[in-house]
Amino acid sequence: MSSEQKPVLYSYWRSSCSWRVRIALGLKNIDYEYKTVNLLSAEALSELKEINPAAKVPTYVDNGHALSESMAIIEYLEETHPEVPLLPKDPVKRALARQIALLVTSGIQPLHNLKVLQTLNKKEAGLGQQFAKQFVVEGLTALEVLLKQNSGKYCIGDELTMADLNIPPLVYSANRFGLDLSAYPTVNRINATLAEIPAFIAAHPDNQPDTGLNA
Repeated sequence: MSSEQKPVLYSYWRSSCSWRVRIALGLKNIDYEYKTVNLLSAEALSELKEINPAAKVPTYVDNGHALSESMAIIEYLEETHPEVPLLPKDPVKRALARQIALLVTSGIQPLHNLKVLQTLNKKEAGLGQQFAKQFVVEGLTALEVLLKQNSGKYCIGDELTMADLNIPPLVYSANRFGLDLSAYPTVNRINATLAEIPAFIAAHPDNQPDTGLNA
């Protein structure tokens, strides 16, 4: 791949992990090519495996390097495109931004991803959704406390950070599971604020080339 070529994001419209990377790319004004991976297609996953051994989205290809795992990609974008920072300069705030991001990406989202739901539903119909709801509620409860302690306009004061990239996908998933979000006013307030930002609007699942695939 030549240095003049656009980076490529292998994505799926409703993937929480892909969504947060799309937001980061938008905030940093990075022009990229979007390639759809149908997560319910064995053939599509087999093709992706040739690029990413884990056969997961997002996979980000830049200058011949295939990168996976959303937080690793976002950290890479932060280092290669620092002009629109997603981490505060203050070390405590930087740690808090990462803490909130990892709470979602490591402590909540993996427990309701597609493979988990499929595996549990094979054991008992509806078990996956029941399992997911439990851990999303627990995660949102902890997140609400953290945001009350640290938020301003955004998750960490009035500075947009990588923590904020995780809020819309989490709220979207919670709504898909039919959860009552009235107990999380700070989460809802921040989510509503983020929904007005162009990069967040452009990254929304409803605005992707593959919107509605497998819906």
